[in-house]
Amino acid sequence: DFHSQPSLCFTMVQKEKISSENIYLDNITQILDRLLDGYDNRLRPGFGGPVTEVKTDIFVTSFGPVSDVEMEYTMDVFFRQTWIDERLKFEGPIEILRLNNLMVSKIWTPDTFFRNGKRSISHNMTTPNKLFRIMQNGTILYTMRLTINAECPMRLMNFPMDGHACPLKFGSYAYPISEIVYTWKKGPLSSVEVPQESSSLLQYDLIGQTVSSERLKSNTGEYVIMTVHFHLQRKMGFFLIQTYIPCIMTVILAQVSFWINKESVPARTVFGITTVLTMTTLSISARHSLPKVSYATAMDWFIAVCFAFVFSALIEFAAVNYFSTLQQGSAVPANNVLTGTSIIDKYSRILFPLSFGAFNLVYWIVYLTKDTMEMSR
Repeated sequence: DFHSQPSLCFTMVQKEKISSENIYLDNITQILDRLLDGYDNRLRPGFGGPVTEVKTDIFVTSFGPVSDVEMEYTMDVFFRQTWIDERLKFEGPIEILRLNNLMVSKIWTPDTFFRNGKRSISHNMTTPNKLFRIMQNGTILYTMRLTINAECPMRLMNFPMDGHACPLKFGSYAYPISEIVYTWKKGPLSSVEVPQESSSLLQYDLIGQTVSSERLKSNTGEYVIMTVHFHLQRKMGFFLIQTYIPCIMTVILAQVSFWINKESVPARTVFGITTVLTMTTLSISARHSLPKVSYATAMDWFIAVCFAFVFSALIEFAAVNYFSTLQQGSAVPANNVLTGTSIIDKYSRILFPLSFGAFNLVYWIVYLTKDTMEMSR
């Protein structure tokens, strides 16, 4: 039958295709069974022989937030590790065995941990987010998606014109340098990648990252510590609006009282007390976004000087009122210099603005030209 011949040919091709696929799958299954036959995942590659080298690199998918109060930061990463396990060499129809997370528990993997990590999460939705591949020469690629919450020690003397180098430190928990060493897979410049869209921080700019390695000696041996420093520079916009501009306006408002008649005691008293209370409130609110450090920050110094100017304005009025009262009770003629506008007010109208302007000039020049970025620890 003419019409049945194409159908018959198609059926035969499909059967051959299915048969070849079954043979291919059987070969892969045999390879896996052979690799795991007699494999002891309790022993590292080359146990008792050469050192196992674990090459690492990190891809940051999301960086932040950074907490000043807790001195910590959070990021989401793909953490990749590569090493060679001679026991897993194979020959077959495929160059790379791309396996799921079920294979991970059957193979030896490095006992890497984050030394300055507070809380680390390995993602398991919808399945464990792990990538596992075996090359023909025994090279293993093991990738995990992690959310890491790590410590970031901060020196806040220059706050809020400060910068910080937040470290991420990791290494082997149990294996000393005589058994496992870590290296950066792509060298010092490319082993840690942070795309621009991954670092949208509210209070900081991520200006770069540097990598290094060091050795740590302890009672149990000498270990390799891998370190990444994420360099952060604080944005000033929020603090200008929230603290600096209100403080400057409060000091200016306090100086308005110098232009009010010295006889208007209630008005000048209200000016003085109100501005002092305002500065007290600003000082308290400015500290809410900071940990309770025992030293003064750059913002603390600015607020303290502003408070001194405001308080001095109140003291100035007290002096004017005191001398005015003395004048009224004395026999000095009414056209004395202390009548009308006080000479103290006249000098204060000039000295206070000039002094406050000079302080601001020095303050901003010092801190805006100062290299406040901390060196990597």
